[in-house]
Amino acid sequence: MTGKNRFTKYVLYAIGEIILVVIGILIALQINNNNDQRKERTTELRYLTNLRKDLVINNAEIDTYIAIRKGCIDSAKKILDHFDGKPIQDASAFIVLGLPIYNWQRFYQTNNTFQELTSSGNLAMISNDTIKTLLYNIDSHQKINKAEEDHFRFDTEVLIYEPLYELVDLKVALEDLGVEMSSSKGKIPTSPGAYTAFLKSNKAKNGFAMAVLEFETLNQQLAAVKKMSEELIQIIDREIAKG
Repeated sequence: MTGKNRFTKYVLYAIGEIILVVIGILIALQINNNNDQRKERTTELRYLTNLRKDLVINNAEIDTYIAIRKGCIDSAKKILDHFDGKPIQDASAFIVLGLPIYNWQRFYQTNNTFQELTSSGNLAMISNDTIKTLLYNIDSHQKINKAEEDHFRFDTEVLIYEPLYELVDLKVALEDLGVEMSSSKGKIPTSPGAYTAFLKSNKAKNGFAMAVLEFETLNQQLAAVKKMSEELIQIIDREIAKG
């Protein structure tokens, strides 16, 4: 074998070795890439599972709040009947009608997973764009809901609480409901006449009219959030089923 043939054989051998090394590196990179993708997918599925749990909890809370606020609407309408001239037969029953309205509560959504995703920058790990869009839409609707609650809070303080504090003897009313306000015994039940001045207040009447309007608005907003949440849960279920 001549020197030229030996050199050619050596070059071909070296090239073959290089090709094998490159192929080995590419295979290793592909394996690592696949492992990384599996890890990312596992993390994504965990986020999706937790998002689903939050949405289910949130929807159950929405149902509770909508039911409570429907009760408030019904109570406010009955109170408005008295402003329009219906006599109060039972003073205690009248004050009980107002309690759920006086004690209304804000709705706080369960969105811990969404907050974690946005604060950590991991929302990009959610590969389904529809899921991300719905998450942002739900968050946007909740902010609108908060703004409406702030508006109602102002109306409540000005139109309902102020006339109540000015025109009703709360000590007597609370004692009539069984709250011990003094050491005296044998308390006399509150007379319906104790609310005459209150029922003449146009400001207070407007407060209960606004309560009807704003509780209905708040319920509509929560119902819209629930509808989007139910749609999102279905999409998440399909995504999780892919594995």
